Amino acid sequence: MESSTDKEVQLKESQLMTDSRTAASGYNYDIGSGSTYSGNGGATFSQTPSLVSTERVDPVKAKPSEIIIVGTAHVSEKSVNEVTSAIENEKPDIVAVELCQGRYDSLKGEVKDSDLPIKDILSGGKVYYFLVHLLLAYVQKKIGNEMGVQPGAEMITAIDVAEANGAKVALVDRDIQLTLQRFWSKMSIFEKFNMLVALISSALGIGGSKNIDIDNITDQDMVTSLINELRKASPNAATVLIDERDAYIAGNLLRLANGGNKKIIAVLGAGHKQGVERYLKNPKSLPPISSLTELPQKRFSFMKIIGIGIVGIALATFILIIMSGTPIELLLLAFGWWFIINGVLSATGAALAKGHPYSVITAFLVAWLTSLNPMMAAGWFAGLMEAKQRSPTTADLKEMVKLDSFKELQKNNFFRVVFVAALANVGSTIGTFLGVYVMVQITGLDPRDIISAGLSVIGL
Repeated sequence: MESSTDKEVQLKESQLMTDSRTAASGYNYDIGSGSTYSGNGGATFSQTPSLVSTERVDPVKAKPSEIIIVGTAHVSEKSVNEVTSAIENEKPDIVAVELCQGRYDSLKGEVKDSDLPIKDILSGGKVYYFLVHLLLAYVQKKIGNEMGVQPGAEMITAIDVAEANGAKVALVDRDIQLTLQRFWSKMSIFEKFNMLVALISSALGIGGSKNIDIDNITDQDMVTSLINELRKASPNAATVLIDERDAYIAGNLLRLANGGNKKIIAVLGAGHKQGVERYLKNPKSLPPISSLTELPQKRFSFMKIIGIGIVGIALATFILIIMSGTPIELLLLAFGWWFIINGVLSATGAALAKGHPYSVITAFLVAWLTSLNPMMAAGWFAGLMEAKQRSPTTADLKEMVKLDSFKELQKNNFFRVVFVAALANVGSTIGTFLGVYVMVQITGLDPRDIISAGLSVIGL
């Protein structure tokens, strides 16, 4: 008789609200670092979905495992009810949820209060990455408030109902921090800019929103339409947020189904349903796990090239002013304008972020110098000063989930530190361009000479 490991994974079509069923044969896919939770009263986590028995299963007696995918909307009361019905009616052995350990802990309120590594957050170009992370969470919370449902409520329900029915719970999604790092590193500068503008606009309620029926968002036509819109707006973001996670989740589900004799309900966002099903039908199409879990390599990005170019032009301007024999009075005047323009605009950014007065003063005092050094940023110093005054902890991160307006969000200690750093940097960058322009006007230098000298300074 054909062994279970030789059988192909077959997708059985059946309707349970928005679900589809998959017969999984025990295909042995070596997945990497998912997480599992034992719902028997004691929570234990491991790096892989280790709910699969290591005991040898007689291939003659083993029945194919069955995977039921329930597609949900993360802010829909209808989805909460569908998840409950699916688990209570099907009595699965395992309930797999679209969560990683970090998101699980956050939803269950199990994140311990501690100091945040502010220096690490503000350095290494992570300010805007964290800002996007925070704004994404806030916008989802805002939508949830409008719908009267807590974001992730269907996942919490799945876990609670599974435990109540004696089923084990498996966390099958990729770590959120890894996903966000890959997401941010793979987006182009234009995609990042559009993302920030869109998120800030949504947070402030600018521009209105499309009339989308959340209860119908699990319909495949609607899902396909929304995903296609994301691919047009940001193809790299769609690859990381959807395609890669489809493969990661499908691999974990196949691992859980290995050996047969299991009924598994997978509670996934509707946007992942079609992609995961495709991989379950054809497991050999799954990419290597290393391609989904490796940290993005630091690269010499377009933004760094622009930053160094700006610094080169600013330094070249100072060098040419000195070498041109400009009178000392004119030199001091040019430097004074450079100091004031950089300082005022960087301080304005910190003030718009509602930074502490000390943070605003810090931005004003350091902006002229940080604009001449690619290794420093005015926002880094302003953010550190803000952190010293506010002392943000992980409690501030948890509080953010409860906030109902952008005005309240700005009062959150952690968000304010990141926001101050980001806007102080934006102000300093604008100040650098404007400062160079004013100095050129004062000294009468030829802009072509400045650009040529600037390229020489950076070795081009």
